[in-house]
Amino acid sequence: MQLIDGKAISAQIKIEIAEEVAKIKASGGKTPHLAAVLVGYDGGSETYVASKVRTCEEVGFKSSLIRFEDNVSEEELLACVEKLNNDTDIDGFIVQLPLPKHISEQKVIEAIDYRKDVDGFHPINVGRMSIGLPCFVSATPAGILELLKRYNIPTQGKHCVVLGRSNIVGKPVANLMMQKGYPGDATVTVCHSRTPNIKEICQSADIIIAALGVPEFLKGDMVKDGVVIIDVGTTRVSSSETKSGFRLKGDVAFEEVAPKASFITPVPGGVGPMTIISLMRNTLLAGKKEIYN
Repeated sequence: MQLIDGKAISAQIKIEIAEEVAKIKASGGKTPHLAAVLVGYDGGSETYVASKVRTCEEVGFKSSLIRFEDNVSEEELLACVEKLNNDTDIDGFIVQLPLPKHISEQKVIEAIDYRKDVDGFHPINVGRMSIGLPCFVSATPAGILELLKRYNIPTQGKHCVVLGRSNIVGKPVANLMMQKGYPGDATVTVCHSRTPNIKEICQSADIIIAALGVPEFLKGDMVKDGVVIIDVGTTRVSSSETKSGFRLKGDVAFEEVAPKASFITPVPGGVGPMTIISLMRNTLLAGKKEIYN
């Protein structure tokens, strides 16, 4: 069993991005600029956005953080999105999800200029991805594919089971894994809460991408020997053993599954660090106008 070290791979990519940004600056080019819009004070969102801002500094990007109280109106938030769309200095921006219930997340996503949608959630980017055209691929699926690539994990002709059908991870990663080329060319099965025979399907999988958000859902008796496990789950569960009072649990019962796996991502330190670095890569592409001129 080999651990897939997302922390080490993201650190490597961070250096690659920083070197490219240094070259852009040295040749008099424009410094890539990422903006983040944060509504309210959700703990997970706060941590995630702070990490994005810090990573921007580390790779040499400019970054802006725009904060709103959680009672901000939908109109006010949409006006902010429009302003960012028209700001020529900002190459890409994200509106951190989840948003308060009185705001339509879909309306906000669709209001973002797809050429600045470095989260890859806009329907134009999703549509282009689904037919294999250049686009901003959402950060977590992009990070998963990068891990498979950097560890030279074979995907062609493999049975890949995706647990979860969210628009952010499940659907896009399933789509990417079945596309032509590497990493791809897999035979993909998507399972979800309404799938009756998940155990049997998982037992036939060569690669399992677990993105259900159910702690330790995937047990040892659900996988075959030699399986590749990508655990996307990050659920906070109470713990008396940590200073914070909680620990992160993945969707995979690690102690049971790891002995049977050929490769496995830990939680934390697997997919998580790749999500932020993939966002940085999208921002670099946006700054260089490599996808949309």
